[in-house]
Amino acid sequence: MGKKTDPLESILGRVEDLDATSLSNLVSRLARERRLLNSVFNTLREGVLVIDAYGTIEYANNSASDLLGVQLQDIGSIRLWKAVPDLARTLNMTRSGQLREAVNLAREVEISYPEPRTVRLYMVPFEEAKESAPVTRYAIILSDITEERSQTRQEMENERVQSILDLAAGVAHELGNPLNSLTIHLQLLERYLQKLPDQEGAARLSRSLAICSGEVERLDSIIRNFLEAVRPKKPDLRDLNLIAPLEESIEFLGPELESAGINVDLSLESSLPIVLGDHDQVKQVFFNLIKNARQAMKSGGTVRIRASSDDSHVTIQIGDTGEGISEEDLRKVFQPYYSTKEGGSGLGMMIVERIVRDHGGHIGINSRKGLGTVITLQFPQKNRRVRLLKS
Repeated sequence: MGKKTDPLESILGRVEDLDATSLSNLVSRLARERRLLNSVFNTLREGVLVIDAYGTIEYANNSASDLLGVQLQDIGSIRLWKAVPDLARTLNMTRSGQLREAVNLAREVEISYPEPRTVRLYMVPFEEAKESAPVTRYAIILSDITEERSQTRQEMENERVQSILDLAAGVAHELGNPLNSLTIHLQLLERYLQKLPDQEGAARLSRSLAICSGEVERLDSIIRNFLEAVRPKKPDLRDLNLIAPLEESIEFLGPELESAGINVDLSLESSLPIVLGDHDQVKQVFFNLIKNARQAMKSGGTVRIRASSDDSHVTIQIGDTGEGISEEDLRKVFQPYYSTKEGGSGLGMMIVERIVRDHGGHIGINSRKGLGTVITLQFPQKNRRVRLLKS
């Protein structure tokens, strides 16, 4: 079989023989096909660029224009080096715009304009037949993988943190046995001291023994709290109105807030939608956050609590008028063992984030040094969470 020939190409080969009507029909057909191809390329999520051998952008579909910030009026005149220098460097272009070698490329590149993104690109050279000599052009396919990369990094970080926590949990569990043994022997020593004839010496030893017992008890408490943080219970999800655990936390901390000269500014919707939640775990979240707000205010202030809802989520905001958190510290808030408070365990916010995540929710933090901090919690409404679980 011979090589198939495109009818349109056959007509273009003898265009000088066409009369006015045939030429008009040909131009209309070419315009229709151009519009069709443009529509097809502009529906693609991937960006498509065509550049010549000097790096001039000859074509960019809508996705490529949005991704790279290339304006329509620049197509056909601007060079890739000027439009997207990060991309040009990756393609090994000279500053004059020429590619050093015409090869297939598959790479990932970080671009900074019009906004920081991670892009995967494929470049393929192709030749356009000309009467004098073939002309080489390059088709570049661009995929925005910023979110994919971010998710991968987050998963890797989660795995790293979890492996550390699992190791530490094993060590903490093993520490429990010698601590129990120490407690038993300290109790035996206490009984032995009570029988000694030298009661004055026994009293001195007894005080030292009491200090040792207190430190053992403190270590045991630290281990229990740590194991609770890294080996959490699965939430017992039931119908829950978030107002109930929120008000219980406020009532419990009320005397402490009042003695510290801290006011509570409360604004709640009259009727919040039901969520699926574990009452005790959600109460722990509110308790931790209100406690943190109180500790952030050294000499009085206000804890502002807002509760609202939209079509899909119930939102709780807990803010303070305290010292605020620096930008550097803000990035570390949810990391284990990181605390800006003297004597803090560094586990409180990690536990809060885990509980909110286990409830299908989201947590956000906004803070400015010297102005205060606002924590925003979003819990999916019951009906929305049920649909997500089914899907």
